[in-house]
Amino acid sequence: MTTTRSATSTGSATATRPATATESTTTARSATTTEPAPITRSSKIPRSAAPATRSAPDRLLAVLAAFDHAHTALSLSDISRRAGLTLTTAHRLAGALTEWGALERDASGAYHVGLRLWEVAALAPRGLALRQLALPYLEDLYESTHENVQLAVRDGAEVVYTEWISGRSAVGVHIRVGARWPLHATGVGLTLLAHGDPDFQEDYCAGPLASFTPYTITDPLRLRRVLAEVRRTGVAVSTRQITDDALSVAAPVRGPGGAVVAAVSVVVPQVDAQVPALIPAVRLAARGISRALGWRPEA
Repeated sequence: MTTTRSATSTGSATATRPATATESTTTARSATTTEPAPITRSSKIPRSAAPATRSAPDRLLAVLAAFDHAHTALSLSDISRRAGLTLTTAHRLAGALTEWGALERDASGAYHVGLRLWEVAALAPRGLALRQLALPYLEDLYESTHENVQLAVRDGAEVVYTEWISGRSAVGVHIRVGARWPLHATGVGLTLLAHGDPDFQEDYCAGPLASFTPYTITDPLRLRRVLAEVRRTGVAVSTRQITDDALSVAAPVRGPGGAVVAAVSVVVPQVDAQVPALIPAVRLAARGISRALGWRPEA
């Protein structure tokens, strides 16, 4: 079985070299799927706001927010348009960011996110640090199932994937590291939502709830029942929510104080899915990651 695993890279963001393979394992940063497109968090800076009314930090962040998974290489004109800035301002800010290393330019003059920004982002405790602790347990879960294995955290009303391991014969998923989906539409998202603040849960359930297939949960009452079941059983089973051929089983990952800080899941073909057999494996992985983070269950 050849696996595909997201991995961190220390090479330049603009390098164009093939990834190396080690003992039949191929590393990749993202899945090669296009539909349906995952949620991309929009800039919190209104695009329509007049540049003159925005502070210097707002304008600088708008340049960075112009990049997303669908727009990884941008011309200066693209940055100006997507950030809502004049060409002169975009040029000045892009130049400053490039000099610092947050952006890089390739031979064609297009801008890319720079390696320096990745280095700073790697310091996020819910990003690379969590991934490094969790990876051995995720690999064990993959070896026991040979199916898609995912690790995710919550950011507002969305789930963000921080790690993904997959095999060639595993069911196709629309996942990549850094991808975002609404909480109610994934197993990891349901897990994180179920263990979130009650007031936040109520606000989220009030909607609107985005639909991706005819089976996606869009009824607030049904969602509340599902969340209650997740808390009761300790696992979330999400069926045909984003694609109509996949089923996800997820379990919570707890931090030192017992609060849920992440979720781990396995995604399998919906047809003939052996949920009772998957639940113990997912729970074991989640428990292992939790212990690595310092959680100790009550005696």
